[in-house]
Amino acid sequence: MSEQRPPRHPAPRPGPRWSYAPPQVQQITDDYRRRATLLTRFAIAVGALMAVALVISVVFLVQADSDSTKSGLGYLALVLWAGITVATPVLVALVVPAVTMTRRVRRQEQARTGGWGAPR
Repeated sequence: MSEQRPPRHPAPRPGPRWSYAPPQVQQITDDYRRRATLLTRFAIAVGALMAVALVISVVFLVQADSDSTKSGLGYLALVLWAGITVATPVLVALVVPAVTMTRRVRRQEQARTGGWGAPR
């Protein structure tokens, strides 16, 4: 007979072995709230900068069209449009998680207070 021990089996996990278990509700921390607010503010700032760049580029095009000595402003308007094009995915990358995180924070606050700010 061999002196080898049988292999160890991992400890059994509680619950059914091969079935779906719903995810546990995680608490939203203050750090999560701060990040949601920060992402929202960054998204607003990037959107505002893009709007300002659009207005400035239109002003540059009008000035370049009115005077032939200011034709360089038309090229500057094109550079601003390129910047707006590059910043659009950045804006989307900020807005989507900001909205998701803010909704999650609001849902938790509604569940905790029992509605729209009504005390329980």
